[in-house]
Formats: sequence, structure tokens, C-alpha cells
Amino acid sequence: MESFRSELENLDNPVIAQDILELGQKIADFKGGSLDEEKFRSLRLARGVYGQRQAGVQMIRIKIPYGKMTTKQLRRLCIVSDEYSKGRLHTTTRQCIQIHYVNLDRTPQLWAELEKDQITIREACGNAVRNVTASIDAGINPDEAFDVSPYAHNIFEFFLRQPFGQELGRKFKISVSGAENDNAFSFMHDVGLIAKVKDGVKGFKVMVGGGLGAQPKMAECAYEFIPANEVIPFIESCVRLFDRYGERSNRAKARLKYLLADWGIEGLKEKLDEMRLSLTNQKFEMTEDVPRAYSGPNLNYKVAPKTTIEDKEAYDIWYKTNVKDQKQDGFKSVYIRLTSGDFFTNEARVLADLVDDYAGDDIRIGINQGLQLRYVKAESLAYIYSVLKSINMVKPGFDSTMDVTSCPGTTTCNLGISDSTFAAKEMEKFMAIKHPDLVFNNEIKIKISGCMNSCGQHSLAQIGFHGSTIRVKSTKKVMPALQVLLGGGAVKDGLGRISDKIIKIPSKRALFGLDIILKEYQSNKKENESFNDYYDRTGKIHFYELLKPLADLSEVKNEEFVDWGSSDAFIKAIGTGECAGVVIDLVATLLMDVEEKIMLSKEALDQGLYPDSIHHSYSSMVNGAKALLTGYGIKNNQLNKVVTNFDDIAVNSGDVKIEGSFNDLVYQIDKNMPSKEFAEKFLIDTRGFYDKLVALRKKQLESAKA
Repeated sequence: MESFRSELENLDNPVIAQDILELGQKIADFKGGSLDEEKFRSLRLARGVYGQRQAGVQMIRIKIPYGKMTTKQLRRLCIVSDEYSKGRLHTTTRQCIQIHYVNLDRTPQLWAELEKDQITIREACGNAVRNVTASIDAGINPDEAFDVSPYAHNIFEFFLRQPFGQELGRKFKISVSGAENDNAFSFMHDVGLIAKVKDGVKGFKVMVGGGLGAQPKMAECAYEFIPANEVIPFIESCVRLFDRYGERSNRAKARLKYLLADWGIEGLKEKLDEMRLSLTNQKFEMTEDVPRAYSGPNLNYKVAPKTTIEDKEAYDIWYKTNVKDQKQDGFKSVYIRLTSGDFFTNEARVLADLVDDYAGDDIRIGINQGLQLRYVKAESLAYIYSVLKSINMVKPGFDSTMDVTSCPGTTTCNLGISDSTFAAKEMEKFMAIKHPDLVFNNEIKIKISGCMNSCGQHSLAQIGFHGSTIRVKSTKKVMPALQVLLGGGAVKDGLGRISDKIIKIPSKRALFGLDIILKEYQSNKKENESFNDYYDRTGKIHFYELLKPLADLSEVKNEEFVDWGSSDAFIKAIGTGECAGVVIDLVATLLMDVEEKIMLSKEALDQGLYPDSIHHSYSSMVNGAKALLTGYGIKNNQLNKVVTNFDDIAVNSGDVKIEGSFNDLVYQIDKNMPSKEFAEKFLIDTRGFYDKLVALRKKQLESAKA
């Protein structure tokens, strides 16, 4: 540990160094038996360390804010993957990078390696504010209102390590789109932003309360326009509101969308206004002066070697489907289609070298799991194609029907029910042979998830699938299955469609199902009729009847009991999910956790971080009350109910004597600006309340013994 401490001294940021040391210490505490498993899970998830389906190893999720990384950062990811994993990089639908099969003990060192090039895993998983996503073409899209990259970066930096965003009931997601095409999918986020300019002022249309999962819901418009300096305070109020009122026991109901459903959009906005005074900032001027957020032409372009293209037809298809004009004259952007989001470090290093010489130092990850290069000169394209071809990165049809999105599914995820990764690969191979023209179709999207939680975003695809099972009565055996969904997708400007569940079919019949759907549409559509328009015209029942024969299990083959990518008979094996929203019960830590929060409050106060200090004090009181309510046999699934119940049971009974009510004591936070004076007073109040909790706990234990 001492040698590791000395390595951390080389990091520029002492906060990061302390964070990494804390992870190492908590791992030691957990393995030594002094740290509760649930508390440890909460801590490691908030640091990007996620339990895998395979015992004894972890998946590490690495935050790539708005999907932007430099070649230096890509090489750092290669170093880490080679050293700590198996040399594979996996891109996600939230513009992150995942590496798998990492030993838990080595995660602090891994994190320290990443931070050498300003890459973090902090809050990449867990019940926190997750990675901020944005349009892959931000900064180069001819139709964008403005480049949202620096605004996404401001949001990312502001919410990183914020105390009020660390222990939510579940995850909180934010997206930023640069144009009305809304290619960052604002409609499926807790807060989704779409760039607008009104009377010369930059700002955003604001969507709230969206989410996918087993019960998808489209977001609603909170404001058609707010200026940019109101965006971060608005998001903060949403996070604080979710922290206070969000569900904490039933993870299926633990998202902001359920509060919106209960209160309606106007009711939600009224609740947000109630806590406005307590916000860190009433206005937050987001700066465009963020060098990390921008890209530009290469300062040292090399002259590309003269290259002869042997297969001109293949090159022309690639050029048509994977190369676009930028809004900057004379430059092209090049897109790389990655099947299931997987590529390897030997390929990544070649890619980094290529970018260094022939593109701008900016590689973007798309929400469809592909990559983008920018500021490429037209005269370099033939050579770039030849190099990309050597590393298998010239699959045509980026973001087309041929470009199937999928989550890792049963390859590594505990929640996976049936395979999605290999099914996606088989679908792409099948379409390349049977439906090659779909390489030019950018309207029909195919997305597949290993379960209903929609990490592969199946519920917003024109054609979607999610993992499931079917029990065959004649054999009493279970076979892998895929639920077919149709009719979803993005519309524009904050509008989207949720796909309809049609029918469940055996996984090994999915290719037949896909063929039926595509042939039906291609054979019977009207001129220029989109897939979703055709689906709306013909209806759900029409497609159900078409696919119904595939659900007939009167005759089944032995191979249908073997999932894609496997050679063994299928076994349904679902573990405990983590990233999809396990609710962490903080009560398990009781007053020890309260003491820790009081200490954090004092530290923040000493550093002049008054909003942080106030939140730690607030959190210690509410969680302390929640812990002590267990002594009365009371469990609470929302923090606001903790306040009410503690008054009803502990204060009104006289077990805890305070001036006024617990409600008045706690919600001082809403009635005061986050000043030094209030932070000091609130900490004094918190310490006094903690002493009363200790006395109450002693009384509870004595009563239990009696």
C-alpha cells in the first residue's frame, strides 16, 4: 500500500488520489470482514466496479463524457486493458468503455493508471448521476444549433462527486442533443436537453422523466426553452428532488419517471421550485472555454501514401455509408461500425496512430456503440480505408439496419436471461447475405438486449428483441427465447416512440422472424412509406399473425435448447443485478454512517464548500432517523417519508425531544441559501440531533434485551 501511495502522489488532483486510496482501504475492510457487503457494494459501484456473471472478477465501466476521447486516452485504455484484463474494449450505448474480467484487488491501481490521462470511473455505475451523453456529431453537424460539447462537459464536471448525487434511490441519466434530430435521445432520459437559440441567446429545450427499462416511458417537456445558465441549477433540483422523494425499496419504481407520473409535469415543477433556494447556484454560467471539449484540424497532417483500392465496389459502399461531410469546409468525418461494440487493443493502437497522422485528435463513441473520426481530408480517405480494413474496421452501414446494437447480455451480465451479443452478430451476418440493400437504410434500427432492462435500448427500436425463456411443455425443458418488439424509435425534437411487444419466439428462430418482418415491409410498403408508418397502418395484430407460426412448439429441435454463442444446453441463470438498479439499504450501516457524514460535513465546511457541508448534514440527519426507525420495526422506501414517520413515532411519542418538529429541523435546507453561516448552524443542529439518536439507540437496545 505504501508504494501505491507514493504512485498516487504523482496525480495532479489530491481529491482523486484520496478517492482511489479510499477504494483500496474499503476493499481491504470488506475482505477483512469489517465492512458490510451492501455498503461496500454501494461504494464500489459508485466507482465503476461492477460484479460480473462470472465469480471472482469485475467489469470496470469507464466514463467517457459525451463519448469524446483523445488518442492519448485511447492508448491509456489499451495499456489498462492489456495489464488488468484481456485486451478487449467494449463500447456502450451510454458512450462509455467497459473492460471485463478484472480482479477486485487490482481496481485501485487500474483507476490510478486511467487518471494519468484524465479518465475516471467515478459514478460510472451505481445509484448516482451517470455519464453525460451527447450527440456524436456535436461540433461538426451542419444542422446543429451550436456545439454542445463544452456544455456537456460543464454538466459532467459539475455533477462529478457532488454529495447530493452519490446515494440516490437509483441511477440518474442526462443527455445533450445539438440539433432537432435529437440523436442523443432526450426523450429517454431523466433530463434530456436539446440545443436552441432564442433571440440570440443559447439555451435548451428541457425534457424530463424519461426512461427505458422494463417499463419504458417517454419524457415530457418541462420547458421549451431555458437559457444555458439555468440548466445546471435545474438538473440539480431534479437530482435533489429524486433523492428526497424517489423510491428506495422497490427498484422497479425507483426512477424520476414515476414521480412525474404521480405528480404530473406541473406538480413536478412546483416541487422543484420548493427547493430552489437551497441550490448550489441560482444561475450557473457554463463556459465555452473548455479546451478538452473541442476538436479541430490536425496541426501536423501527413501526406497519405498513394493507395490503390482493389475492391472499388466495397470502397464505394463504405464511402457512401460511413463517410459524411462536416460543416467545416473541406473536411470529412469517418464512422466505424463495431459489431456489439467490441474491438481489441491491437486494433485500437493502429487506429490511434492513424488519427495522429490523418485526423483531428478526437475519437467519439456513439450511442449505437460505433466510433467516429473527424477532420479527415478527402485525399487521405483511400489510405485510411486501407488501414481500417487491415484491422477489420470498414464494415459498411454505420447506424444502418445492418448496424445492430446489443448489450453484453449473458456473456458477462448477471441480469442477462438469454444471449444478445452473438444473436446480434448472427443477425448482421444474415442480413448481409439475405438483405444486403439494408446497408443503405438509416431508418430501420435493430436493437437487442439480454433482458427486459433495455441496456441495448430495444424498446426504442423499429425492430427490437430482448432476452427471455420459454418452457416447452412436452419436454418440461426451458429454451432460450427472444421477445420481439416493433414500432419504436426517435422522431425529433424530444419526441420518440416506445416499441410494442409482439410475440416471444425461440432464440434460434430469430433470424426467420427477422426475415419475415423485413420481407413483409419491403414487399408491401407504399412508395416512400417508412417502417413505422407501415407498422401503424397494418397494426400489431398483423405482425403477430405473421410471426405466430414461429412460436409453435409442437415440434422443437435439440439445437433450439442451445443459445447463440454456446455449445451447452441452455440453463436459465440470473444473478443479482447491480448496475440496473439494486437499491442499497443504508440502514445496514446505522449510526456509523451518520458519524461519517458528520465528519464529511465538517471537512467541507473547513474547505469553504458550504453547499456540500449542508447536504452532508441533511443526509446524516435523514439517514440517522431512517436507521433508528428500524428499532420501531418501521421501514421506509422514500426519504421524505422518513421525516414524517420519525415525527409521528419518535418525536410525538417523546422518545426524542427536539424544539419543534423533525420536519422543521431537516427542511431548514429549503429555506436558506447555502451560506457559511447556515452551514455552521446546520452542522451544530446535526451534531445535537446525532447525540439524541445515540441516546435513542441505547434505549432501543435496552428494550430489546428486556
